[in-house]
Amino acid sequence: MSEKDKTRPSRRAALLGERPGSYAIARQVRMSPTKVRRVVDLVRGMDVADALNTLQFAPQAASEPVYKVLASAVANAETTDGLKRDDLFVSQAFVDEGMTMRRIRARAKGSASRILKRASHITVVVEPRPALSVNSKNSSEKGA
Repeated sequence: MSEKDKTRPSRRAALLGERPGSYAIARQVRMSPTKVRRVVDLVRGMDVADALNTLQFAPQAASEPVYKVLASAVANAETTDGLKRDDLFVSQAFVDEGMTMRRIRARAKGSASRILKRASHITVVVEPRPALSVNSKNSSEKGA
């Protein structure tokens, strides 16, 4: 097996491929993945401005780290790819499980129960909205 076969694909290639856009990842956020997924599901597919406004005023505690990751992804897109903030939308957003810290709580009769302190990895991908081409618009009108 050659050295080239052993390298894994870059994260950008896995998330975006050849499409323009950018991403940001927050690792080991000390919050349960299920709680963060509730917030991430709110903003997936939204325009960036709407998503940031939604996260800013969402009552969930998980909205703050998701807001920071989304703002970072937008800043990455503006600086590295030269994309405009108004053209971007949240194309992908997902939450993976991070490390779980295990703690012990004393219980009755000398026993103990386990406390699981969960962490999560938040990934947000932003891309420019694909412009509708004139040919596809006209062909859809003719068919109707």
